[in-house]
Formats: sequence, structure tokens, C-alpha cells
Amino acid sequence: MLTTRRTGPGTSPVADGPGWRGGGAGIGTQFRVLTGRQFRIIYGDRRIALFSLLQPIIMLMLFSQVLGRMANPEIFPPGVRYLDYLVPALLLTTGIGSAQGGGLGLVRDMESGMMVRLRVMPVRLPLVLVARSLADLARVALQLVALLACAMGPLGYRPAGGVSGIVGATLLALLVAWSLIWVFLALAAWLRSIEVLSSIGFLVTFPLMFASSAFVPLDILPGWLRVIATVNPLTYAVEASRDLALDHSALGAALAAVGTSLALLAVTGLLAVRGLRRPPGAGGPHRTP
Repeated sequence: MLTTRRTGPGTSPVADGPGWRGGGAGIGTQFRVLTGRQFRIIYGDRRIALFSLLQPIIMLMLFSQVLGRMANPEIFPPGVRYLDYLVPALLLTTGIGSAQGGGLGLVRDMESGMMVRLRVMPVRLPLVLVARSLADLARVALQLVALLACAMGPLGYRPAGGVSGIVGATLLALLVAWSLIWVFLALAAWLRSIEVLSSIGFLVTFPLMFASSAFVPLDILPGWLRVIATVNPLTYAVEASRDLALDHSALGAALAAVGTSLALLAVTGLLAVRGLRRPPGAGGPHRTP
């Protein structure tokens, strides 16, 4: 709950929040309060939390039961079922599909006036972004747990790489998802429009997911699409995740995916902080009265 206080005669009211009433608070306190707020927003409505967990399960069931029955076993490595081929890729595509939510939530905070209130509070603005990104990352982690539980339970998924392989694939998926969360936070901080961000999200996520080796091998793609998939960074992350789960040599692909994700994190993190520090209303949609 936010309250207001006055700093002196003739001054405008300053908003206070839990954890720092009466003055500035340490970074740890600010981070805890901001992160707690994001968790309450994401999980406060149980219906939203339930649908969020159902999303990767539905994708798994659709792709494994529909495409799995149509897939030619000869195009996969010996002894590899389509489910074995699919699950490591879904770990990554699930994170990509959820990454946009962080940016949309940030724009909603801007439109509701929440960011204006935070600006006049003794809080470090970068922590707002960090708290939101970690809350969204936790949501992705829960989705991946639900996905793996469904795959290993009803569908009988048993990764050849064992526990270490699937844990490595999951951690890689979380890192890639976190970097993409920051991409959308940066876009939100600069564009400040739900409509524009939603359109960009559709144009970014679908080509990333489907113009890659996530669902079918590169060899069976049409020539022009194979060229796009070959330069798609998600292809290399998918191959690394798949190699980890299948107990294949994955060092080169994994290092490339980790390096790319960390570089993307650094660049988009700086852009997001810079965009958030712009004056309220800058870069937002221009509406005529």
C-alpha cells in the first residue's frame, strides 16, 4: 500500500511504499519490496497462474500427439523419438513465448501512473526492472517444471542425458528466456505502447520459434527457410539444449548460446535502464484529443 508524505512547506507530496516509509532504504529492502509486488501481480489471480502453467502443457500435447504421429522416424537420429527431439526445444520456446509479458506489464505500470509514483520515491529505478525480470523468470521456471512433469509423467519422457542433461537444458532455457525478457523490457521502456509492443512481440517470437530447428530438422525445411533457420540464433540454443538432453557433445553450441544470451542481457539491460529514465510521456503513443 502506498501512502504520501510532505517533505516540507510548499513541497509536493511524495509517495511512500512498504519497506521505506519515512526515508530512503537500502538496496536489499527496495529489491525485496519491488520483487514481492511483482510476484503478487503475477500470482495474485490464481486463474492467470493456472492458465500460465497450462500453456506449455497444451503445446506439448498438441505437438507431440499431432506432429509426433506425422513425423517420419527416419529423419531423426537412431533411437530418438519425436518426443525426445521435441521437449528440449519446447523448454526454449516456452520461455520465448512468456518473455513478452514483462514488457507488457511495464507499459501497464507506465499507463496507470505507477512509474510516476515510483519516480518520486527514494527507490533506484533499475531495481524496478530487475525485480520485474526475476519475477517473470520465476514464472517461466514454473512453466518449465510443469512441462517436464507432464512429459516425464503421462508421456513417459526419459532423456538420455539423465538428470544432469535435462537440468543443463533447463538452465540454458532460463538464461535465454531471461535475455529475451530484457529485450522486451527495453522495448517497453522506449516504445511505451502496449499495441506496438504486442505487434512486435508477434513478429519476433513466431519467426524465432518456427524458422528454426525447434520442431523439425533443418534438412527437411525448404531451401529459403533453411537459410533463415541457419542464421537464427534460436537454432543454436535449441541444438545445445537438445544435445544436453540427448547426452551428445554440446560444449561448443552451449558456449555460443550462453555467450550470445549474456551479451544480449548486457546490451538490453543498459537500453532498458536508459529508456526508463526518460521523462514520463516521452516516446509514448501520441493521441489526439
